[in-house]
Amino acid sequence: MASTPPNTNLFAAIDMGTNSFKLLVIRADPTTGRFLTIDRLKHPLIHPLSAATTAASLSQFKQIIDSKHIPPSNYRIVATSAIRESPDQALLLNHLHQTLGLQIKVLSGQEEALLIYRGIKQFYPVNNKVVLVVDIGGGSTEFVIAESDIVHFSTSLKLGHVTLTQRFCSAGYDDVESLRKFVREVVRESGLVEVVRRYGFDVVIGSSGTIKAIEKAVVCRYGCEVSNAFAEFDEFRREWRFSKEELSGVVGSLVGDVEEGVRDVFFKRRSGFIVAGAVLLDEIFELLGIEEMEVSGYALGEGVVAEMAGEVFDGYDLNVNVRWRSVMQLATRFNNKKRMKCAALCAAIAKDIFEGLKKLTEVGDASLNDKDLEYLEAACLLHTIGLFTGKKGYHKRSYQIIMNGDQLHGYNTEEMKLIALLARHHRKKFPKRGHSSLVAFTNEAAEKFRVLCIIIRLSALITQYTPVNVEDIDLSQCYDGLKLEIRNQPLQSADIIDIQVQIKKELEHFKMVLKQKYLNQALKIELNSSTPVEGGPSSRGGVWKEGPHYRMLVETLKFRHFRRHSFHISCKWSDACRSCDW
Repeated sequence: MASTPPNTNLFAAIDMGTNSFKLLVIRADPTTGRFLTIDRLKHPLIHPLSAATTAASLSQFKQIIDSKHIPPSNYRIVATSAIRESPDQALLLNHLHQTLGLQIKVLSGQEEALLIYRGIKQFYPVNNKVVLVVDIGGGSTEFVIAESDIVHFSTSLKLGHVTLTQRFCSAGYDDVESLRKFVREVVRESGLVEVVRRYGFDVVIGSSGTIKAIEKAVVCRYGCEVSNAFAEFDEFRREWRFSKEELSGVVGSLVGDVEEGVRDVFFKRRSGFIVAGAVLLDEIFELLGIEEMEVSGYALGEGVVAEMAGEVFDGYDLNVNVRWRSVMQLATRFNNKKRMKCAALCAAIAKDIFEGLKKLTEVGDASLNDKDLEYLEAACLLHTIGLFTGKKGYHKRSYQIIMNGDQLHGYNTEEMKLIALLARHHRKKFPKRGHSSLVAFTNEAAEKFRVLCIIIRLSALITQYTPVNVEDIDLSQCYDGLKLEIRNQPLQSADIIDIQVQIKKELEHFKMVLKQKYLNQALKIELNSSTPVEGGPSSRGGVWKEGPHYRMLVETLKFRHFRRHSFHISCKWSDACRSCDW
């Protein structure tokens, strides 16, 4: 039997932390480098440096990596504070290498801090700001001061939520005052306060479990109204930040009279360490003069993956995941789940049409590249956000939200306007050459916009009449033009007549921009009294049963394979949110 080829688009990182081992598996798009989280697994550890526990955990992670056929060059195992500080480090690493064949890199405090910053850059748009990064781990806290790709300072202090809990919050008693005093002494003796004053900062970003748990507590008003503490919240609708006053409120609740049972239910496995972690962060705020902290959903694991992706993919763009996440956040803020499914389907259909057109030697007066596909997909996901306030003129409101919301990060002004105009013109009048909205574009950019515009208009129209029911799409070159054939689940006859009228209008734009004839100079929609079903003979391997289906003939290149636009396709767009269920 032939062996399965390695999956070179999958990357994995194992983080051997102080109180848990974490596995992260990510699929990275080879053309864009965009992340899609495939798996996140976490093994809490009672005895972090027990050889048996460590080997069992890593063995299970390695089995998962092997089952996904991830090549050795695409996964990395890193160890942090607990193993870094262990006197038995060499013995443990040798044991793991002998028994499991694993190579483990023990990160220095500075290396850990830099990888955390690289991970954060996949989540948060740092742009040209001076950034102060704070990452609280189980055995240490990492600090980074950086500006874009330049790191001015990084350090690691032996202040972790696990080690501080063991020292000051054990045996059911929290010695908060002694904990605060100890943190102040360590931070002041490190010289960190002076370094921060010298460089200053424009924004503070926190990462990892303790800080994310505190941000969630702020969102859910932990300690204020117990009922709100268990309310459902949407990751993309979170603000991902909290103020000094909000942090103080959470700390006050944690060290006050809030029942321990409430803390256990809300913070779950982290409840035993959250008091020390929150007090530590409270002191960091006070000592460094922090008034507000942004929160990153990415940290060390994503930094390790980004480093590997940069080695594998030529010209890897570190900002691509920031851009894509900001698109997703804006889309889910204004779209409900039903509209998000349709938007994801629209983007997937548009991508296939785009890829077909890209293979042509000539696409009108424009040439297409991977960056154009990114703009097109973003516009598809955002074209319905104007429906948030009603249907009438929603395409214009979509444009206004994109242009005026200041929520798309990593795009320049022209790129943002291109995305907004694609959303604006996905329906109603097609923008003619020389349209006032295109005046600011060069001739080449304007022609490229018109090509992208016909794609989004056609994709949106198909989605409107065939939501999540598309079975197959073929794009093929014909002797007298291009052909786009779409097969889907049965439609009502009235819908077929309606879509026929709408598609004919779009074909005129298609012909005008691409300078191609369409088949028979007209749209063909064929009503058949049969649809294929599994289990019998047909041209596509099925039998035929009663019920109408339609075939649209328009123009373009052949696809032998087309994925089904169902839950899997919808979920592929939820890069940063594994908990979503649209």
